[in-house]
Amino acid sequence: MGTALIYDEEMTKYKLLWVDPACKIEVPERLTVSHEALVRNGLADRCVSIAVREATDAEILLAHSEEYLEAVKKTPHMTLEDLKEFTLQYGDVYFHPNIYRCAKLAAGAALQLVDSVMTGKVRNGMALVRPPGHHSMRSAANGFCVFNNVAIAARYAKQKHGVQRVLIVDWDIHHGQGVQYCFEDDPSVLYFSWHRYEHQKFWPQLRESDYDSVGKEKGAGFNINVPWNKVGMDNSDYLSVFCHVLLPVAYEFCPDLVLVCAGFDSAIGDPEGEMCATPDVFAHLTHLLMNLAGGKLCAVLEGGYNLTSLAQSVCQTVQTLLGDPVLQPANLSGPCKSALESVHCSRSAHRQYWSCLKHAADLPTVDISNKHIRLSGGEEEEERMEKEKAEKSTEEKVWAEPPKRVPPPVRCAAVLPDDVTCPDGCKRFSSSEDLDPLIVSKLRENFLKDADDCDDLTALSSLITLTENMQRNEICNGLALVSDVTMAMMCVIQHVAAAPSNRVLVVCVGSGKVPSHVTEDGRTLVVQISSEETKEQTCKYHISVTLKKGCSDTSGFIQAMFGLLLPLGYEYDPNLVLLVRMPGSKVRDSMWQQLTGLLQGFAQGHALVLMQEDEKACVGPTASSLLGDPAPSLEPLQAPLPEDVEAVERLRHRLQADWKLLQTTAPESGRGDEH
Repeated sequence: MGTALIYDEEMTKYKLLWVDPACKIEVPERLTVSHEALVRNGLADRCVSIAVREATDAEILLAHSEEYLEAVKKTPHMTLEDLKEFTLQYGDVYFHPNIYRCAKLAAGAALQLVDSVMTGKVRNGMALVRPPGHHSMRSAANGFCVFNNVAIAARYAKQKHGVQRVLIVDWDIHHGQGVQYCFEDDPSVLYFSWHRYEHQKFWPQLRESDYDSVGKEKGAGFNINVPWNKVGMDNSDYLSVFCHVLLPVAYEFCPDLVLVCAGFDSAIGDPEGEMCATPDVFAHLTHLLMNLAGGKLCAVLEGGYNLTSLAQSVCQTVQTLLGDPVLQPANLSGPCKSALESVHCSRSAHRQYWSCLKHAADLPTVDISNKHIRLSGGEEEEERMEKEKAEKSTEEKVWAEPPKRVPPPVRCAAVLPDDVTCPDGCKRFSSSEDLDPLIVSKLRENFLKDADDCDDLTALSSLITLTENMQRNEICNGLALVSDVTMAMMCVIQHVAAAPSNRVLVVCVGSGKVPSHVTEDGRTLVVQISSEETKEQTCKYHISVTLKKGCSDTSGFIQAMFGLLLPLGYEYDPNLVLLVRMPGSKVRDSMWQQLTGLLQGFAQGHALVLMQEDEKACVGPTASSLLGDPAPSLEPLQAPLPEDVEAVERLRHRLQADWKLLQTTAPESGRGDEH
């Protein structure tokens, strides 16, 4: 179906015409460098180009008052002095004779993107637009924004396409207060924003940007704010918020459409954000959203003022939308104390509204939101700290350019019996080269005692060759139907983990014996989800999750996936993911496809799925996910069983000393707490 790219050079044709230190960073080059980077990296040519149109008055009025629209309409005919005067009534924004046209194009581009995605012309897409939109309010321009592009798009999607539930994810570094005000009483729109806040000291300095602004009336619980109270947040902090706050709620909400306020001032080097998250993390944030809403995702550019990290982050986002494997983000050392305080507060504020958060810890005894940085030294000490921070923020940030993401020539290979049809898009795989006699000898010695096991020997040989092809990046991922899934799993683990530098993440779905010795050296991390009670595990690399109803309980499974599995996978950083569907697992196909899709965020997408040979009906859906097709949406989730919640929480608490990304509250001591 493809990925849409919407861009029009016309939106570069306005700029600041007078001196205004607050507005000087919003420049036309923000668009040109982003588009040029997409062209230079061959990404623009791979996208479906969609023509831009102007939004109509009726469409703009979906989110704005008629009085405001009529006022903006007059700006093309104003003198420079009139424009200055007109601008003064609003906050941190500027007007230009061409900005009204550009603002209509920016809103229209978001609507074109929604139309293209909702009609199936494309699967997903990105609109590169100026001016941005998420600060603009019903009757006021604000923060470089004239019309609220994403808010208009959300209401348009509901009105024109009958969309029932819209998720808006705002990863810009400023709070999109315009979007919040638009939907704070609307339960059909879930708005999530993280933003630099610093206890209300950072623009727009609003009390309602804090974690306890959760929405109003029927919309209570549908507004999620995660305030950053310190600068310097990094990849670990961003992924922690996605795993422990956004994703569990988003899956429970079950949107029909995902809109992203894609501001990249939250990337390293940006003068506004002063954060340390590298551009490659946006590939992961995008990937983690792509299985929601059947893959219907529209990203619309907001902020981003470091032209280098902006262009890199845009490329990472678009390349992920195109379906290319993602690279592991750097420096996942675990979230800092301040980030954990924000995660803790947001989870606590929303636990009464979302069943996935009912187990969240109580709010901290200290009110984080009103905690000022005044130490025993009083105002002088605070001024000194502020001065040091200002000096530090002016230091030039240096980061490596994201490595080139090279998709392997073969996306998916399948090891299948002769009587099973290979799915479209997959390459049937069998070992065409003779294996090392030593490997054959080991296979016979360890797994194949019977001399007549020629078929099994061929299958295991093919699996080993397939993993070697993956490690050479000649094949991205694969699936196999085998006669004995446990034997095949042990064979792959033994071969891949033999290399000292390799790490294998094994995800076992369903009951079955996984020998504990495979995890002793740390080269294999096993996470098994089943209904079987197991004795307390003492090894940090062998984790058994017990769900009362087993893998058939989607709500419990989701709880384990976001609360445990994904954070563990990110921190472990495997070279290969081995996903094993144990016989009789009873996992639902839609959940299986969600899991298969999400696990491709690890190991550059190198995932091998093993299934018992009588699971022929699962081959097609599994191949679909491995080929990059979005998983079917899950139904709105019921509350997980209390026993399952307790089991997951017990595990998380026991393991979080070893696995920092499992933390959801700030430790009282230890890693403290800064990056």
